[in-house]
Amino acid sequence: MNRWKSSTNNDPKLRDATTTVTTPNGQTSAQAEKPLPTEGVGREPEVSAPTPQKARFEDLMEHVVSRDNATAAWRAVKRNGGAPGIDGMTTEQLRDHVRKHWETIQAKLLNGTYVPTPVRRVEIPKPNGGVRMLGIPTVIDRWIQQMLLQVLQPIFDPTFSEQSHGFRPRRSAHDAVRAAQTYVRAGKNWVVDMDITKFFDHVNHDILMHRIGQTIRDKRVLRLIGRYLRAGVMIEGVVQASEEGTPQGGPFSPLLANIYLDALDQELVRRGLAFSRYADDCNVYVSSERAAQRVLTGLTDWIKRELRLEVNATKSGIGRPWERKFLGFRINLEGKIEAAPQSVEKFRNKVRELWRSCQSQSSERLRDAWRAYVRGWWNYFCLAEERRNIFGLEGWIRRHIRKCFWLRWHDWRGRLRKLRSLGLRGRLLKVAHSSKGAWPIAASPSLHTALSNAVLRRYGFVMPSDLAAPI
Repeated sequence: MNRWKSSTNNDPKLRDATTTVTTPNGQTSAQAEKPLPTEGVGREPEVSAPTPQKARFEDLMEHVVSRDNATAAWRAVKRNGGAPGIDGMTTEQLRDHVRKHWETIQAKLLNGTYVPTPVRRVEIPKPNGGVRMLGIPTVIDRWIQQMLLQVLQPIFDPTFSEQSHGFRPRRSAHDAVRAAQTYVRAGKNWVVDMDITKFFDHVNHDILMHRIGQTIRDKRVLRLIGRYLRAGVMIEGVVQASEEGTPQGGPFSPLLANIYLDALDQELVRRGLAFSRYADDCNVYVSSERAAQRVLTGLTDWIKRELRLEVNATKSGIGRPWERKFLGFRINLEGKIEAAPQSVEKFRNKVRELWRSCQSQSSERLRDAWRAYVRGWWNYFCLAEERRNIFGLEGWIRRHIRKCFWLRWHDWRGRLRKLRSLGLRGRLLKVAHSSKGAWPIAASPSLHTALSNAVLRRYGFVMPSDLAAPI
């Protein structure tokens, strides 16, 4: 049986784009996963790595459809999972589909005749109200977008600003927040907080394609990107055309967003401003209130004129770093990073939701759901250097856990039985007959003894401080 021909091993750009993960048996994904089979597929044409001499990447499609690149893209799509698009195909079905149709798909991509499928519209509620519109491409289109991403990202990423941290290799939101902290500690203690109104929905296609075309000259690649932008959205069985925007939900959208907003980065650098940007979240740091107001006004006009986007006047503004939120954090008066009050309040709401007593779940499932959430939450907010506003909630969290179990024990008989099984004796058992509400009972000495901090920890009810490493 033929294997995918190795072409990325000699191309550092494509080699860097190939992502591997370690499997439980210690192998990397490249070792553990066999390449996509290619029965009935002819040998692809020999291609050389793109070079600057080739009129700024004129022959990229051959690299996009190379077998190593396609295999790496398939692995990425399979690893990321996700919901199916409008055709219902799942990531598990992708391999067999590619085995059967690869020759046809490859030929269409090389000929520039491939036409993407409209995306499936999904509405995700926002914490502060409203909805975020996602466009879920089909699995086939996610795979092709991933192939494009792996070839184009190594070309564009080195040209991006050092102050751009979103959706880039070896960069993260934590880097963006640390950069903001550096500016504040240097004395730039006024921040211009800019929020672009529905950025992904209002990206101008002509401006975006012009920026891409300045670097990429392969017309097949440009045509394919343009078709993805105009693929449309299926809503209740009807396809609606896309005149602007780049749908969130596909692997290619973040790179397109960075290409579009790189012009903003260049303008900020030209003006000599200190800034940190993560996707469409951008904060500028200056030394005075007057300068902050001047920068906000000037950038609002520039963004409208040059990018044809609107700055949200309600959500944008100026203030002190400890008054404004950036990626869930703020820089406090001491120059330390801490979780923003809005993030802490969102965490509190999630605690209330996870420890509702009326859920049809076993105690083990409730615990496991809590563990999964708190670990994921802490993996992000562990960046905080000032942690008192997080660790100070732990007594309140345990009280919610105790309240939940008290209600799940139903009546005095069930409560008496559970309290005895937890080791309570004598007068402490009288609480089982109490007519007080669950919230006061959760703070009683009896429940603090039966479900002590040590008992909860032993049964796996972890708290953020249990996960924290010293700083």
